[in-house]
Amino acid sequence: MASNHAAKQPQAQTAETQDAVKAFESLETDPKLALFYFIYEKMGDSITPAAPAATEPELAPKLMGDYYNLSKDEQLAIMRQIVNCEDTEYSRAYGALKENNQLMVWYAWAQAMGDSVVGMPQNYEKTQAISDVLSQIESLSFDDQISILRTIAGDMGCSDVKPIETQAQTGKTSSF
Repeated sequence: MASNHAAKQPQAQTAETQDAVKAFESLETDPKLALFYFIYEKMGDSITPAAPAATEPELAPKLMGDYYNLSKDEQLAIMRQIVNCEDTEYSRAYGALKENNQLMVWYAWAQAMGDSVVGMPQNYEKTQAISDVLSQIESLSFDDQISILRTIAGDMGCSDVKPIETQAQTGKTSSF
């Protein structure tokens, strides 16, 4: 299975942000989805609009168009595939995006939850683990919160794209 992990540099660089990312990663698939929902519910209006010029919805027609026409079960399955970095058509479409566009996808889905996107079950109980990670993220500065979300979003999906090796890694200088 190819994943995004090797293709992107993590945005979360401080010990606190790395700890929050590790706490998120320790959750199972559905709690991760629930946490993303709670994050967007609490601070969603400030996440994507923080960099409006940095998002390009037209780059994600499958995720921002076709996805809305699927059944709720299919939508949930796709969210799980993306979180689990499975090698599927939708997960690859997601993995091909940069972090800002990946956050834009989650933001758009969160805004449409319960309407054109599968919603949270009405009887869903937030676990202590989800509450702890949410509190950990909320305690950080806005910039740190965004870096955590970019790292989390960037670690999802599937991609075969590998980072370009640096001169230090190859020992060769670039040539024309």
